[in-house]
Amino acid sequence: MNSNAQQNLRASEHDWLVEIGAGITLDRLPPPETKRWVIRRKAEVIAAVRAGVLTLEEACQRYSLSIEEFLSWQRLVDSHGLPGLRVTRLQDYRNNERGE
Repeated sequence: MNSNAQQNLRASEHDWLVEIGAGITLDRLPPPETKRWVIRRKAEVIAAVRAGVLTLEEACQRYSLSIEEFLSWQRLVDSHGLPGLRVTRLQDYRNNERGE
């Protein structure tokens, strides 16, 4: 995929984050006892924080996340789009960021 196509894909995924954030409520968020973090659930929590439904601290407390973990989700989605939230790709993205 060329870089232009990748940028367009990221833009459309970012639009999805903005769109879901606009209509998100506490009732539509993953339950606080969530243990299995799939892409969509991570994206919903990121969108909720960005939309002001939850503060960063509230999200971390609600889901027993460290601030560093949440911020890493945000960095990954900003850098790599929604696929960046896939756990199996995490090591690849970290290696690329380090220039390995």
